Amino acid sequence: MSRIQHTFEQLHGRTALVSYITCGNPDLATTVQLMKTLVANGTDIIELGVPFSDPMADGPVIQSAAERALRQNVSLNDIFQVVRQFRQENQTTPVVLMGYLNPVYHMGYERFASAAAQAGADGVLTVDCPAETIDDLHEQLRKYGLDCIFLIAPTTTDERIKLIGSKASGFVYYVSLKGVTGSSQLDTAEVSRKIDHLRQFIQVPIGVGFGIRDADSARRIGAVADAVIVGSRFVQTIAEHIGHEAEALAPVVAELRQALE
Repeated sequence: MSRIQHTFEQLHGRTALVSYITCGNPDLATTVQLMKTLVANGTDIIELGVPFSDPMADGPVIQSAAERALRQNVSLNDIFQVVRQFRQENQTTPVVLMGYLNPVYHMGYERFASAAAQAGADGVLTVDCPAETIDDLHEQLRKYGLDCIFLIAPTTTDERIKLIGSKASGFVYYVSLKGVTGSSQLDTAEVSRKIDHLRQFIQVPIGVGFGIRDADSARRIGAVADAVIVGSRFVQTIAEHIGHEAEALAPVVAELRQALE
C-alpha cells in the first residue's frame, strides 16, 4: 500500500488537507522547514512544486515563487535533496512532486522516477502531460512505486475521464475553476455535481483545488470532496513574510485544517 493510499485510509472519512508550496521559495533550507510546518499544523499530503520557467497553469502568485526559485538555479536534484532531508524526520506524510513535463523529460523518465522514489517522494503530477501521451512516464512511475496523479478539468470529456480512471493512482486533482491557480468564484453546487459524476469513473479519492483560499471555501468544498488542495494562499503568505515564513504560515494552515473538521 502506498503512503498516499494509507493516508486516505487513516483519515476514516475525514477530508484530507493537501498543501502546495514551491520548492526553493524562498530557498531550499527554508522549504524543508516549511514542509515540517505544514505537517505540524494539519497537512495530510504535501505537494512540492517543481519550479519551471513557463508555468502556464499557474497564476501570478505561484509564477513569482517559481521565478524566485529559478533565480537560485533550483534543479530536480535539489528538490530530491529537500525530500531526503524531510524524510530524515518524517516517514509518514506523503510528498507529491507537482510540475511540468519538460524537466522530467530532460532528466529521462526512468532516471527521474528512480531518483524521486529513492529520495522518498510518493507521487508525481505533471500538469501538461495528458493521459493520452503519458504511458512512457506512467510505466516508469509504476515501476518505482510512485503514484501517477492526474488533473481533471470542468471541460474534461467522459472519454478522457475514463482513461484517467484506468491509469490514476493515489488521488486525482479536480480543477474546480477554468483559469489558473489562485482564481476565485467557486460554485460549490457545481463542484458537488461534477464530483458525483466523476465517481462513476474514478476509483481513487478526488481532491479539489483552485480557488480555495479561506476557511469558508475549504469547508464548503471539504463537504463534497475527499481532499481540499490549497496552494496560492500558502505561497502568498510565504511571499509576504520573507524571513519569518514558518511563523506566518502556521496559523493559516491550522485555520484551514480546522475548517475541515
